[in-house]
Amino acid sequence: MKLKCIIIEDEPIARKVLQEFIEEIDYLELVGQAEDPLRALSIINDNEIDIIFLDINMPKINGIDFLKSSETSANIIVTTAYMEYAVESYGLNVLDYLVKPIAFERFLKACNKARDMGKLRRMTQGHAIRPDDHFFIKCNNQIEKVFYDDLLYAEAMLNYVMLHMKMGKMMVYVTIKNLEEQLPSDIFIKVHKSFIVNIGKVKSIEGNILDVAGDKITMSHNLREKVIHKIVKDKMIKR
Repeated sequence: MKLKCIIIEDEPIARKVLQEFIEEIDYLELVGQAEDPLRALSIINDNEIDIIFLDINMPKINGIDFLKSSETSANIIVTTAYMEYAVESYGLNVLDYLVKPIAFERFLKACNKARDMGKLRRMTQGHAIRPDDHFFIKCNNQIEKVFYDDLLYAEAMLNYVMLHMKMGKMMVYVTIKNLEEQLPSDIFIKVHKSFIVNIGKVKSIEGNILDVAGDKITMSHNLREKVIHKIVKDKMIKR
């Protein structure tokens, strides 16, 4: 199933670049382009849009004002030359924030997020969805949105933490202690002084070893009982 998308961008060259990127990704379908949000409304209203690639500085109405007034359920990926709008944009629940010039790899990563988000929505349709399903982290001078479901485990590296994600790795300047304190304890658990794992991503337990998406993680001896109880709970089938 293809994701329908629209480009809202006032610069013709930037629109052309985004169009070419979209054409390279087989699960995307470009259904329209517009120079500003007002011109885009008819396209949005006439189609079930999955992704909106949105510029910030545009005539008539800028991207921030559009985000504040829009009731669209589409995933918003901001494409702009200005980093300073990132915090405000994420506060308006954008999926990702891309700063021009945009590399294709970075564009693809954002689109993969939208694809995975679409899958999650379809899986959870008809069920209550946790309102706080993500957090933000600063990485490589960008503010990144990280969904809990995408984070497999976190690994301490001195004053840094390596986030092991479904789509790759992300090195962030934060301590493992601070991360543990801010992640929801019903989803994540500390299993070792250097590791926090996503409880739902544990595939198997053998001795003191957890299999998390194929990676082997050792549990601390003093945490093992607590960890196993938290992971297994009352789900163990007994004889």
